[in-house]
Amino acid sequence: MATSRKPVNAAMNMLVSFVGLSALFVMLETYFLAILQVLVYAGAIVVLFLFIIMLIDAGKSPHPKLIRYLASLAALALMVFAGYALVFGGGSGPFAEISVVAPANMARTFGVELFTRYLLPFQITGFMLLIAMVGVIVISKKAEAEGGAE
Repeated sequence: MATSRKPVNAAMNMLVSFVGLSALFVMLETYFLAILQVLVYAGAIVVLFLFIIMLIDAGKSPHPKLIRYLASLAALALMVFAGYALVFGGGSGPFAEISVVAPANMARTFGVELFTRYLLPFQITGFMLLIAMVGVIVISKKAEAEGGAE
């Protein structure tokens, strides 16, 4: 995704990544998270990104190669860090013990935790997405007004 030349292709590659992550959740037998992954991320977030790409006309970026190289460099650094942590992390990880719980109880527990303990981060994330969308609309309107004046 970070090395795609066109923003729409990058968004489609992100969609494929989200569906692949959902498949990993299915293999881990966390079906609720797999469904949420497809509905929320692969459905809503990718559509939001596509609307943003269409509004700001991202093909006219002043430095597309620089941004692409910086994103690739950041992805490489993240992969190197993850590999280092995997190899030299001591072999222990945040693995929970496997327990057999009914799916309805897992979904209920997830919902209760999301809307009690994690309500503030959930609301902040929603406001950040709203602010980003309003910002894109304002930027596109300014660019449209400047383009119409010429």
